[in-house]
Amino acid sequence: MNETSRARCERPRTAAFPRSRGRNRTQAQTWVPGWRRTIGLAGCLLVGGGMADAASVAGQQRMDPALDALAGWVALDVPTGYERRVAPALAEALDGWSADAWGNLVLRTGSGSPRSVIACALDAPAYAASQITEDGYLRLHRIGRGSDHPLWDQAHEAQQVRILTADGPVAGVVANANGHFAQQHRGDSAVVGADDLWVDVGAEAREDVAALGTDLLDPVVRHWPAWALEGAVAGPSAGARAGCAAVATVAESARRSPPRGEHTFVLSAQEGLGWVGLSSLLARGGAVDQVVVVAPGAPSAVAESRPAGRLGSFGGVLAQRGVESVRWLAPAVEDAGALSERIRAEEALRLRAAVAEAAGVALPAGAAWVDAPARAPFRTTGVSDLDEVAALLERLVELHAVPGHEWAVRRAVLEALPAWARERAVVDDIGNVIVEAGPDRDTTVFMAHMDEVGYEVESVAPDGVVTLGARGGAVAPAWEGQTALLHFDPPGAPSTASGRGVDPTRERAREALRVEAPRPPLRGVFLTRDAPARKRPDVIQAWFGLDGPALAALGVGEGSGVTSHKEGLRLGRHRFTARALDDRAGTTALILALHRIDPDALSHKVLFTWSVHEEGGLRGAAAMARRYGPSARRIFSIDTFVSSDTPLESPHFAYAPLGQGPVLRSIENSSVAPDEVRARVRRIAREAGIPLQIGLTQGGTDGTTFTFQGAPNAGLSWPGRYSHAPGEVLDLRDLARLRDLIAAVARAEEG
Repeated sequence: MNETSRARCERPRTAAFPRSRGRNRTQAQTWVPGWRRTIGLAGCLLVGGGMADAASVAGQQRMDPALDALAGWVALDVPTGYERRVAPALAEALDGWSADAWGNLVLRTGSGSPRSVIACALDAPAYAASQITEDGYLRLHRIGRGSDHPLWDQAHEAQQVRILTADGPVAGVVANANGHFAQQHRGDSAVVGADDLWVDVGAEAREDVAALGTDLLDPVVRHWPAWALEGAVAGPSAGARAGCAAVATVAESARRSPPRGEHTFVLSAQEGLGWVGLSSLLARGGAVDQVVVVAPGAPSAVAESRPAGRLGSFGGVLAQRGVESVRWLAPAVEDAGALSERIRAEEALRLRAAVAEAAGVALPAGAAWVDAPARAPFRTTGVSDLDEVAALLERLVELHAVPGHEWAVRRAVLEALPAWARERAVVDDIGNVIVEAGPDRDTTVFMAHMDEVGYEVESVAPDGVVTLGARGGAVAPAWEGQTALLHFDPPGAPSTASGRGVDPTRERAREALRVEAPRPPLRGVFLTRDAPARKRPDVIQAWFGLDGPALAALGVGEGSGVTSHKEGLRLGRHRFTARALDDRAGTTALILALHRIDPDALSHKVLFTWSVHEEGGLRGAAAMARRYGPSARRIFSIDTFVSSDTPLESPHFAYAPLGQGPVLRSIENSSVAPDEVRARVRRIAREAGIPLQIGLTQGGTDGTTFTFQGAPNAGLSWPGRYSHAPGEVLDLRDLARLRDLIAAVARAEEG
């Protein structure tokens, strides 16, 4: 047992699942120097001293093997009606199984009587691409009945999805209204339905969608990670997939030691259309004496004999085969039908025992769960000349940094700096990073921020339900019913709660590079409403598998940071999606610009800075403004230009198309760049051959704090979609040009 596993075993007892309520409810990393190393297909994070697959672990602690196995089954891509696209590969990965013409996975053991069929529901609710628009978006429609949970469709908005093309999965993002444009959307109160969903695949036109291999009717599913938490697993159709894990495990035991009679184990296709796959297999198969159906999860466990007459068309086929009733088993789950449906480990074990008993199969003591086949990786079409930008951006976005908890990003920034800048870097007592270069005159400041929107713990109930407060403009409906991570800060990490941004020292920078990794974050889920009356929840709550005293024993309390799983993904040829592009993209561009600057060639002083606590307070920037503002000539905020280049916004303002260059963010809610500053930046961009857009958008930036000290603020930005949502999108070409623009402005002579 490794130390992480031992720590888990020594934790206090787990809590029972909190029941859904009628009212609203709802990293530790050890670094290897050098950010240019290969990160892997899905992106890899360094966890507890070793490499881990970001798609399955994502920087969290490992669970026990049983939970990992169950979570792997939940994460499989098997959309209703498209089982044939994945069934052959799944069958190849499972010993003894074969795929039939309907997409069922089948394993037969033994011979003679009695003849039993034991089946589970392998497919899960999905959408089909019902339209491809001229500007390259996919519109969606449900396949079959889908889920009856009232927030199923809304739980997909703003999230990453997988388009399962005939040639493999392609990444996409469901569009969401920009968080910074809340004023324009204050009347959007209706719960989102399937007809409201637009999928962004990184295309600029219909032809680009075809070039990705995506076509009409391709199925679309949520890109949900294998998600095991304390004593449970969570995800779409978690109960049904736990049933298939049980059937596969019992089948493996029967294959190794066949019981009396013939047993046909079926991971059934098209349950979502009324058990079509299982019905078809029975209609054209041989004689059968017993049918055991392991059904999707329900609020209470089910174990009964169910008459064929209650099973619709499927029941008619059963009657034709002389089967009057079936043995019906279903596990108890929480939030049945929700995207974050949950099943406890002990309930999965109980279900597995029931399946084995119904099939007459003796499971050996301590039998291990059969692992699910690996999910197919995304097909990527990104151009290679943007790999350097994408690699650093991916590394940074997959870190977590709620305001006041920026330690991991701060360390990553320091490590990614060129040697000359790392030697000069200082960290102040609030946690800002500052690099000075050039002679002491005409000071220009560039500032990106290290934090991201998220949540902090406000209270913990005795049953372990955690009530959260937003930090920054988090888009609440996009977090409800999603994965959750509760973070621990390392000992000695600077805190914005006490610092004032004075006394910057190199020693503090060296300490930031040596900071000891804290306890890995706890996995959990943001709870979801079971009877929503409107789109936005009144309160956001989460649950992490532990009761209140157990959380307190781990040091969880008011102020603990909470985020969600995230991945940086290439989107189409040039685009990229992740949560916290605001402002990891600005951080990336500023770091890369320093790699193109000779500090000894600068004609004036330049401060390259990375602030803390920008979201919801500008506290880090305010500290730097007090210190540097009176002597600064100008400041450039390196932050998002929130663009109306989305299908959900009016283009009458903030229209800066992705892919057409960085943006001079000239007017925002809290500052206006003077004419002479705008003219100077436009001249520098023109002389450097950098395409530049100019515009007005909503929101504010760090540089606002400097304007009150007499230094005008202008934003050097990239156009971004779906701001403050889990699936923000940018164009890597814009980010590369922004890198070049920052370097050009820093090198430019005064005048």
